[in-house]
Amino acid sequence: MVPGAAGNPLGAGAETADSMRPYNAPVLIFRQLFDPQSSTYTYLLGDAVTRQALLIDPVFEQARRDVALVEELGLKLTWTLETHVHADHVTGAWLVRERLGSRIAIAKASGAEGADRYLEPGERVEFGKHHLEARATPGHTNGCLSYVLDDRSIVFTGDAVLIRGCGRTDFQQGSARTLYWSVRERIFSLPESCLIYPAHDYRGLTASSVGEEKLYNPRFAESVGEGDFVGYMENLGLAHPKQMDAAVPANLNCGKPAVARAPADEPDWAPLTYTFAGIWELQPNWLEENRRGVQVVDVREPDEFNGPMGHIDGARLVPLGALAARAKELDALIPVVTVCRSGARSAQATVLLKKAGFERVANLSGGMLRWRAQRYPVEGGTD
Repeated sequence: MVPGAAGNPLGAGAETADSMRPYNAPVLIFRQLFDPQSSTYTYLLGDAVTRQALLIDPVFEQARRDVALVEELGLKLTWTLETHVHADHVTGAWLVRERLGSRIAIAKASGAEGADRYLEPGERVEFGKHHLEARATPGHTNGCLSYVLDDRSIVFTGDAVLIRGCGRTDFQQGSARTLYWSVRERIFSLPESCLIYPAHDYRGLTASSVGEEKLYNPRFAESVGEGDFVGYMENLGLAHPKQMDAAVPANLNCGKPAVARAPADEPDWAPLTYTFAGIWELQPNWLEENRRGVQVVDVREPDEFNGPMGHIDGARLVPLGALAARAKELDALIPVVTVCRSGARSAQATVLLKKAGFERVANLSGGMLRWRAQRYPVEGGTD
């Protein structure tokens, strides 16, 4: 059957591939992030020159991680994009917007509320000198979009195409027939070298290509006809996603909870910063003003503690190698700030103390090097 023929629910006006154009764009910053709970991929794309960036399919519980990466890379997040209204996790779009001032974009056909922009097929979302083209790829849900990078080297397919698979079509306005033609005409029309990055993978696979999926996808290979695909999808016999009853209503409001909240383990005892490495840190100025209300644990060796760099007044010396065995000497009810020369060993100390049951623990950002550079007082040491 040719595109636009009878039986094609997308109609005769469905998109077709245009010719490749010459491309000479700034370097693209690209990161693929993973949420193990829902097996969701989140994608960060940034323009290396303007530092403008966007985030595709953020997860609520991973918003803190995503914000940390954006800030560490020195990016300005302008948009979060949704490929569809997810049924297996709550989006982090609202929470990221609260923290970074980014805007939310989702398909107009999604039925969601609370977005800043409702995308129609063919619209572009720009970030610096780059842009993504929104292609309607319904079938998994009515409001599915795939996002194609401007040089057509990458497509973010959401659940329309997974690596050697595809999203389900048995709920949320799903239609196997519609999905078949969405993929055939709006994803498989891209160059065969175009890389496919899906919204999920349950086996640890990270990427594929249009050419690969045309050959090897057991549901979409070029030899698979429309009837074969529909029969396959109608007989999957899968249970509904565990998070569906909570996720879909929240995602129809772009992830904004009924009562505004942050992830449950957000600390509130100090103005902490979360690093992409997974470490909570605080700055020297806060510690100088509040050190009488915390336990300062210096994890250097004794010769360093008493050496030229000196140590913070009132700090307790517990070398890193002895910390696990001596953690019981500390009061678990009083916040702990770990310190070393540069902040590296003390970062590991926060991990050890967390494992020992200490809930309120943070690393001194930059360690004694930053403390001394900012001219805060020390005991011992030399100028």
